[in-house]
Amino acid sequence: MTALAVRHVGPPRLTKGLADGGRLDWDAHRALHPDPRPLTTDQLVALCEAGRLHGRGGAAFPFARKVRATADSAVRRGKRTIVVVNGTEGEPGSAKDKALLRGAPHLILDGAALAATALGSLEIIVAVTDEAAAGSVRDAIAERDLGGRARVALLPERFVTGESGALVRGINGKRPIPPGRKGRASTRGVDGLPTLLSNAETYAQLAVLAGLGPAGYRRIGTPDEPGTVLLTVTGSARFPAVVETPAGAPLGHLLDLCGARAGEGVLVGGYHGAWLKGEVATRTGVSRAGLAAAGGALGAGIVMPVGRGTCPLGECARVAGYLAAESAGQCGPCRLGLPDIAGAFADIAAGRGVASAAEAVRRTVGMVEGRGACAHPDGTARFVLSALEVFAADVARHASDGGCGRPTLGVLPAEAEAAELRLEVDWSRCDGHGLCADVLRGTVRMDEYNYPVIPTEPIPARLEADARRAVAICPGLALRLVPRTPHEKAGRAS
Repeated sequence: MTALAVRHVGPPRLTKGLADGGRLDWDAHRALHPDPRPLTTDQLVALCEAGRLHGRGGAAFPFARKVRATADSAVRRGKRTIVVVNGTEGEPGSAKDKALLRGAPHLILDGAALAATALGSLEIIVAVTDEAAAGSVRDAIAERDLGGRARVALLPERFVTGESGALVRGINGKRPIPPGRKGRASTRGVDGLPTLLSNAETYAQLAVLAGLGPAGYRRIGTPDEPGTVLLTVTGSARFPAVVETPAGAPLGHLLDLCGARAGEGVLVGGYHGAWLKGEVATRTGVSRAGLAAAGGALGAGIVMPVGRGTCPLGECARVAGYLAAESAGQCGPCRLGLPDIAGAFADIAAGRGVASAAEAVRRTVGMVEGRGACAHPDGTARFVLSALEVFAADVARHASDGGCGRPTLGVLPAEAEAAELRLEVDWSRCDGHGLCADVLRGTVRMDEYNYPVIPTEPIPARLEADARRAVAICPGLALRLVPRTPHEKAGRAS
């Protein structure tokens, strides 16, 4: 995502000095933010508890508990620790961490260095997927002479890259996908060492907390969630922006600030978050508790109103397809369940057998929830189920009229990794055996005449091996893979 404007409600903390879109070098940073004094592990834990600091990457885990777990593991195993800053931000609609990494890298490094000193860590690793962010952090490491104690790890930009297990694998030189078994970085993370892993905003918040002290930090926000919240407001907003706001501020005010109407629905928390009805969203406070009470989630701090000019079901179908394509594809719920959900939601958006397709979504969600190798199936399930609920009137209209008459404008970003091949079928040879649909479930489906419906868009790179297998086993030799034309590539690029 390109850089967004940075706005704030009330006095800025994390975004102090970023309103003009520039980068704070070492001198500019120190003129705005004090140098945190070193703390012991116990002092750091006490500080985070007093400030009620929670992770800002989606899971909202209490940061003090992460610090304590990492320190205890290091003592128990007799090992040194690693501090990892997760700046990958794989959500397509998120730019808040990138704004900090590009503009305020020293604030993030202040928090990471504070934690590393308290834990006696061997190294600080800042993991990113954005070249501009990587360059900014590398410059900051050089500016503060941390070259021997900190480094940047540049990883591929995928939705699942930021999952903790995938991130650790990527830093360790392996493919950055969830490892398929539950584990905690605090016990065994980078190089098998106890690892304190949290996202970029969390470390920046830690630096602000250390500079202001618990009492100063808690002067704004809510009693249970003090401080500010950093949000990315995009979707149909006329003035998309990264916005810093006190926790508890009304979401409706932030939408007005960014020139956005709540419309039929607002997605909060990103693609693993949930939809809220427009009238509910405007009166909801921006906090974990406030959004949860309304049926949403703060998640990764993403707010995306869908607007009125686009088909919300078409937008959701695009996202469901993106989430299916962006999975690691290593467990049944992701490899089979998510494509089935995406295919059924595409039928809803197209007005094909809407009632049965909606039932298929709910049935498949029930089969994938709680069974994945990571949280990706559960997050996808939350997204699609909330869409069916919030856009129930649109579902009914698609069922009765075959659609709502509105185009799908692509308000929600849903670009999967580049794909170079697409499927073609020679209908003079196709006998409708259906083997291709069995191999490419959710991508190829059978129509009412028992013939395959082949997608016009390119095959996701993750499914290329399956597509080749489908071609190989076609009894009528009717299926083939062909490269995208220059015209198709130009259309994608535009």
